[in-house]
Amino acid sequence: MGCWAREVLVPEGPLYRVAGTAVSISCNVTGYEGPAQQNFEWFLYRPEAPDTALGIVSTKDTQFSYAVFKSRVVAGEVQVQRLQGDAVVLKIARLQAQDAGIYECHTPSTDTRYLGSYSGKVELRVLPDVLQVSAAPPGPRGRQAPTSPPRMTVHEGQELALGCLARTSTQKHTHLAVSFGRSVPEAPVGRSTLQEVVGIRSDLAVEAGAPYAERLAAGELRLGKEGTDRYRMVVGGAQAGDAGTYHCTAAEWIQDPDGSWAQIAEKRAVLAHVDVQTLSSQLAVTVGPGERRIGPGEPLELLCNVSGALPPAGRHAAYSVGWEMAPAGAPGPGRLVAQLDTEGVGSLGPGYEGRHIAMEKVASRTYRLRLEAARPGDAGTYRCLAKAYVRGSGTRLREAASARSRPLPVHVREEGVVLEAVAWLAGGTVYRGETASLLCNISVRGGPPGLRLAASWWVERPEDGELSSVPAQLVGGVGQDGVAELGVRPGGGPVSVELVGPRSHRLRLHSLGPEDEGVYHCAPSAWVQHADYSWYQAGSARSGPVTVYPYMHALDTLFVPLLVGTGVALVTGATVLGTITCCFMKRLRKR
Repeated sequence: MGCWAREVLVPEGPLYRVAGTAVSISCNVTGYEGPAQQNFEWFLYRPEAPDTALGIVSTKDTQFSYAVFKSRVVAGEVQVQRLQGDAVVLKIARLQAQDAGIYECHTPSTDTRYLGSYSGKVELRVLPDVLQVSAAPPGPRGRQAPTSPPRMTVHEGQELALGCLARTSTQKHTHLAVSFGRSVPEAPVGRSTLQEVVGIRSDLAVEAGAPYAERLAAGELRLGKEGTDRYRMVVGGAQAGDAGTYHCTAAEWIQDPDGSWAQIAEKRAVLAHVDVQTLSSQLAVTVGPGERRIGPGEPLELLCNVSGALPPAGRHAAYSVGWEMAPAGAPGPGRLVAQLDTEGVGSLGPGYEGRHIAMEKVASRTYRLRLEAARPGDAGTYRCLAKAYVRGSGTRLREAASARSRPLPVHVREEGVVLEAVAWLAGGTVYRGETASLLCNISVRGGPPGLRLAASWWVERPEDGELSSVPAQLVGGVGQDGVAELGVRPGGGPVSVELVGPRSHRLRLHSLGPEDEGVYHCAPSAWVQHADYSWYQAGSARSGPVTVYPYMHALDTLFVPLLVGTGVALVTGATVLGTITCCFMKRLRKR
């Protein structure tokens, strides 16, 4: 045996909703007999006539509605929607003040006995719409906001700040949730097209939309409440994708008697149309003063001007400027000469260390490169490279744009120095244990006054009768300042290098050994000292090969055969003497 009773369940009341908004009231039945699909009838008891039931809508009879609801039911503004066989929901699309009252959900009996309840009632109270949302004026609080949304332009990397006023005077205890959203310019605004940026929920938690969650966590996106009704959103490090139309949406929430929270009102206001001016579209670089032709040792000055509608360097943006040089006819931008980084610290590129080169900022956006003493190797095509950075959270910099100037040709006259070198081995033949002297005579044509010469000696070692592929090895030399530089001698013995005449150098290899065999050459170079005391190599040459082969002395060639012959004679004599002695002793024993 079993025991059951029909029970109709509706939400616990009273329910508070706002005029002009949509409302849904659920109803379901349990403990019934009969078919699984039950019918439902909805009635309204207004406060001014609490005993009069007004038929709203029914799942069974399409003509059930009273005249006060007929037109709204036909228009679909009021309808009953079946969730399953024993559950429905009453939906009113646009709540009116006269919709307040007690709503009854009645289920016609399908039971064999009349047990339990056949209807449930819930009170609905309609609140006036007092929610207000508007764009916060950028000026003082008392200033009126403009009638149409303003158009704002921010530079990439700058902060985008927008304000919103949201208030309500509902007599009941409600919470406001305020969110800022962005839509593509000229696109219709709706839940499907409005991308949430950040919002304060009804429980005061701050959350960001999916594309902005990382920026919120990094501190680049902030949302705060100022006073009782003012909300301010700050987007740090504006990006190109931040352009669009920004809206403020305020939603009013109330807690129902069952403890759940329900949204009872929502309004939206357009804050501004925002354009983000990217640095890549604004950054431009020009150079001057034009093609340059200078002589060696003269100063070279080049100017670089960075232009465009750019934010000033500082909190949100930073810039670096450098010069690049490519030899004439070489592809690409070339190698770095000098640069100023985002902190204003200068540095020289590879190969320019030790030279007097200055990179400085001479005006707000003008930079100067100065080479105190130009060299023929400085001739080529120069370009100025500017990079713009935006500052993210903390001190992190992100490169946003870069631009190169047009090529600027620079011509530096050659020194016109021609060198020739002749090297030879003094005496022509050397023997092991002796000292080999190699001489190098240098001839010079052209060049400026004060030209100095340097010479170095190099050797290539033979392997299996052929010169090895290993690069030549420095043996020693004398620099342009007269200071000797010693390398590594193949035989490992002592080496001396010296200047024996104004243009004559000598290399001496003491105690020559077989390991010193090789092909030697002399490599002279001409040097010029400029006004900044830096040295520049104005020319170089290479002498012909000089073969050094340490011969052995004649006595050295006879020493080995003599030793061999003496040894053989001693062994033979000992053998003969031993044989004779042995035979004599045998005959002596027989006797």
